[in-house]
Amino acid sequence: MPEGDTVYRSARSLDRALAGRTVTGFDLRVPRFATSDLTGDTIHNVASRGKHLLHRIGTHTLHSHLKMEGEWHLYHPGTAWKRPNYQARAIIETDEWVAVGFDLGIVELLETRDEDEAVGYLGPDLLGDDWDAAEARSRLAAEPERPSAVALLDQRNLAGIGNEYANEICFIRGILPTRPIGEIDIAAAVELSYRLLHANRDRPRRITTGNQRPGQETWVYGRKGRPCRRCGTPIRKGELGATELELRVTYWCPRCQT
Repeated sequence: MPEGDTVYRSARSLDRALAGRTVTGFDLRVPRFATSDLTGDTIHNVASRGKHLLHRIGTHTLHSHLKMEGEWHLYHPGTAWKRPNYQARAIIETDEWVAVGFDLGIVELLETRDEDEAVGYLGPDLLGDDWDAAEARSRLAAEPERPSAVALLDQRNLAGIGNEYANEICFIRGILPTRPIGEIDIAAAVELSYRLLHANRDRPRRITTGNQRPGQETWVYGRKGRPCRRCGTPIRKGELGATELELRVTYWCPRCQT
């Protein structure tokens, strides 16, 4: 599942391959931007902003979001793709690389000067140069009645936390996902969020337990009915979200989390 650490690694890989190169082919397979062509422009950099990717090319920014199924791949010209052609939504070619965005949830092209229209609403980026723990704490505390998991998932508070991290943070801090954010130690939750994403940003697999053995990586996420790693109580599963349309799967230990 793409979360802030996954997007960070994608941006770093894309930037290493593409930055400074000239676009030799450009294809956006979405109706609104199907006729856009940045061929001949220079790729300045590729950066992540929370769970968003920003390809800065010439005077434009290609903004994409992976959502649940999206991925960016890099191929040498002429190499067969690992996913079907019909899933490609964005293709950027240079003399040495072909970057392909598959099943992207968001694809839009805008002037770089207008980048804030796409990502300006985001809170401090846990993996970004703009990280500001005090601002993140302030944003979380502004709505004290919100369930903790929902508040942590809100990208307006701090950018980069996805559903897996929200569940794991709640477990490690010993709080029910439904517990109001105003009742918990917000500073500790923010610090833990920062440490977890930084610990995982260079790993091929996300680990929150410190145990790298297969099947041992998470405390509660994806472990419905299995014994809690701390107390042995079966892990429970439910749904939680800001609205009925935003429900996300939630996991917790009914004994360790209060």
